[in-house]
Amino acid sequence: MVDTKNQYLKIKTEVDAAIHEVLDSAAYINGKAVQDFTKSLNDYIGSTFTIPCANGTDALQIAMMALGLEPGDEVITPSFTYIATTEVVALLKLKPVFVEVDAKTFCIDPQAIRKAITSKTKAIVPVHLYGQAANMEAIMQIAEEHNLFVIEDNAQAIGCDYTFSNGTKKKTGSIGHIGCTSFYPSKNLGAYGDGGAIFTNDEALAKKMKMIANHGQEKRYYHDIVGCNSRLDSIQAAILNIKLKELDNYIVARQTAAAFYDKAFANHPKITTPFVAPFTNHVYHQYTLILKDADRDGLNTYLAEKKIPSMIYYPVPGHRQKMFAAFGLDKYDLKTTDWLTERVISLPIHTELDVEQLSYITSEILNYLNK
Repeated sequence: MVDTKNQYLKIKTEVDAAIHEVLDSAAYINGKAVQDFTKSLNDYIGSTFTIPCANGTDALQIAMMALGLEPGDEVITPSFTYIATTEVVALLKLKPVFVEVDAKTFCIDPQAIRKAITSKTKAIVPVHLYGQAANMEAIMQIAEEHNLFVIEDNAQAIGCDYTFSNGTKKKTGSIGHIGCTSFYPSKNLGAYGDGGAIFTNDEALAKKMKMIANHGQEKRYYHDIVGCNSRLDSIQAAILNIKLKELDNYIVARQTAAAFYDKAFANHPKITTPFVAPFTNHVYHQYTLILKDADRDGLNTYLAEKKIPSMIYYPVPGHRQKMFAAFGLDKYDLKTTDWLTERVISLPIHTELDVEQLSYITSEILNYLNK
């Protein structure tokens, strides 16, 4: 699904030099590389404060801890997303409230959010799924009306631009009260290990999240609040600082591959290609098709036989996961989410795809679907 090795070879000289610089400095934790990357990332995203951390799941957990949410508080989130988004809600003894996504964009439906709000609702976690933005203007308006926090899960959409109705643009992750991202190796901005970051424009929140990520301390050995240990190490930061300079080029490469797919599958009666909402661009962390009147699982197996990777993101939505059984999952009737889980399939999408590979992938898919 990704080709991190060949991507690395193109920047090998710079990356190797950056790693050796960290080794020579022996500043493996919170060294200069971390500070440099934090500043570069902050400038790129356009947030006021950036706090690096160990991974994207930690980023979400730290964000929720900083907001002072209490056990039993409700957090509205899409069911159609990776488990990390909702796992941390339950981990903190909050209550996940699953809502529908838009059938075209796969992102959380603002109207579904509005219908799910109760007196116990405290936060909304929109997920910018597969690489395009949720409708943040509508979501922020709902949050303001009901005095709710918004935590953006930006793990799949770093570099994505959101355009407001007045024409202004912001990067996803910088719009909500807090934004969270992941640097898992397969992400558009991927480390060579784990990593994550948190964004905010609120100074008090930034200070608190920085403390939480560092054992609840601002001054060493003086622990004022309960925290955790979540750090981005200097070697990963050094690598990410090199790759951040390439991120926009990586996005263009993904968009080019997506355009090839779009053209190859255009007007096919069994294929719906990714829809891009007018308020966002798409950075294609995943290129995800919706199949109609076709054997999705059969295609998945066929592609594996042809040595073509494909993935189903996600076969079991949150409202059907056993880990959330205590929250009364039988009450949910999320028809769109269930419909999508039976029909979506994601194709290889990365910076190293060439025309020969794309032609092979598309021709085999069409060969199967046209039988």
